Amino acid sequence: MISVKDMKVTLDALHAAGKLSLQPGLSEDAWKRIGQLEVAAEDVALLTGSVSALGVTDEFAKVIDTFKVPAGVVPAGFRPVFRYGADGAAQVDLKRDISYGENGVKRPTRVLYSADSANPYEVAPIKDFVANLTCNPAIIYDSFINNPKANVGGKFKDRYEVMQELCKILGPGVDISVEVDNPFAPEGEIFEEIARFEEILTPYRLVVKVPHTGPLAKEDAPALVDGSFQKGFEDGTVETNFYGHNLAYRLWQKGYRTNFTLMFEPHQIALALQAKPYFINTFIKQRFNVTFALRDLMAQYDATGDIALAEQMRDLMAAEDMLSPAEAAGSLAKVIDKAKWTLTYRNACNEEGADGLDSTRHALRVLRGSNLPDSRLIICSMGGELIYPHIDKMLMEPEFEDMIHRVVVTAPPAYLSRFASASGVLTYQRTFLKAVK
Repeated sequence: MISVKDMKVTLDALHAAGKLSLQPGLSEDAWKRIGQLEVAAEDVALLTGSVSALGVTDEFAKVIDTFKVPAGVVPAGFRPVFRYGADGAAQVDLKRDISYGENGVKRPTRVLYSADSANPYEVAPIKDFVANLTCNPAIIYDSFINNPKANVGGKFKDRYEVMQELCKILGPGVDISVEVDNPFAPEGEIFEEIARFEEILTPYRLVVKVPHTGPLAKEDAPALVDGSFQKGFEDGTVETNFYGHNLAYRLWQKGYRTNFTLMFEPHQIALALQAKPYFINTFIKQRFNVTFALRDLMAQYDATGDIALAEQMRDLMAAEDMLSPAEAAGSLAKVIDKAKWTLTYRNACNEEGADGLDSTRHALRVLRGSNLPDSRLIICSMGGELIYPHIDKMLMEPEFEDMIHRVVVTAPPAYLSRFASASGVLTYQRTFLKAVK
């Protein structure tokens, strides 16, 4: 049955019917862009009954001028909204929102996808399917610029050239999260670096990636790199543990959107949100792999009492920075206690964490209860055959139906592409191709 509430009306149709006047001075170019925008039936009466004329905001014109999209097009990455003026006129404005494609049409699904890559060659095939791109120093330098297999012929010399190329490929609709080289650099240098990013990416696409630094102070960086660092993750001071928070908060104060990253445990999320990030992260792979390796070792240890299994747990936890060097060299009984506490906290043996996603569930609940309606959760760091399928199923749980529009799933393009396929594709393609032959 046809329902009037589902009827859509374009602004152009309302104007042609004599129900909507245009503001004097509205350019033909602007009208062609907004005329094809649809208005829900329930909004037509309000728009035509109380609006004296229609125009566009200065911000609308600025966005169009920035991206220079073809005539008649409203760029992707922006949500058209009405602004009501004191003179009774309404103006179409553009609000940054990566949930939207061109001409104010929403992307196909509420959950969004992102790529962890700075490689233009692998970004190009997925450019129309992602809403964000994440680049950190390892992704930019190790995986691309300094990797001869990826940076073919050494074409790209520095990250700024890479950013320029990525902007050309992705267009206006994709945010680009880019991290400064050294979060411990003098603040003046950090802001100079960000200003260069902003010049290339534009303020609309730029998201500044800020890493949590935990127990690290500026002078600790060399020791962390050469392996002589002795502190555990729990040995930070108030100053070091909130260093990243303060940097992210100062960036927010200056008007930048931030991607506050390196959240692994549930207890990090609410505190990280105090910095008012645009993106908050929950990392999966390391936590997932270590949790279930520990769970299996603990089950075997409880069944046999074999001290070698306890030593394996110690070595695993030390290698994954869950134990400080002092803890690893200390009492094995305390190591076992810490392993048991970790498994309990991570819900490794119950339904909440059986798929390794208890931290993600917690993050969504905290975000739901926050006063940050524009902040989104990036689910990141994936690998193996289980993690993405578990995430996909979790997002369909009824509890999170109201939150999936605030989720961005990010992974290397090769990992995402693995789950674009299935075994049946080959089975049926074989049948089809034989039939054609």
